[in-house]
Amino acid sequence: MLTSDALVLLALTQDHVTPSDVKTAYRKACSKYHPDRNPHGLEMMKAINSAYEALKGYEGPGSRVGGGTEENYPEKLSAALKAIINLAALEIEVCGSWVWVTGDTKTHKAALKDAGYRWAGKKVAWYFRPADYKSKARGNWSLDDIRASHGSRAVHGKKQRVLKSA
Repeated sequence: MLTSDALVLLALTQDHVTPSDVKTAYRKACSKYHPDRNPHGLEMMKAINSAYEALKGYEGPGSRVGGGTEENYPEKLSAALKAIINLAALEIEVCGSWVWVTGDTKTHKAALKDAGYRWAGKKVAWYFRPADYKSKARGNWSLDDIRASHGSRAVHGKKQRVLKSA
């Protein structure tokens, strides 16, 4: 995970970030998104843990390279994941601080729009990103290029149980 993505996920927006700031932000995020407190918190905890690993021992600027910082982005990300995590036939993956959705998205188009996802026609996928992010590079990156650059982790919802009739 890139340092800039990790800073966004831990909501670190100061001019200078110290290791103690990272640890404090990590503990705060863990208490908020722990699966015992938040039923859909497992995926957020995975993202927060990878952000902490990327920032462990980091000391430097807290501003995001290539875009702005959004203090409440972790809450928005959690809500966006919670809105679609149990929809059938979707492939959800987290790449850095963005969420990419592929699969049978046509049947869930309204739900994706309502959750704040946007359509990327060239990539034939839906994405969720920080609202104030401004990309400096306008290249034609494929999803594979994005995965290679930012890392990728699949998100899995709980399987729905089906009752058999007698």
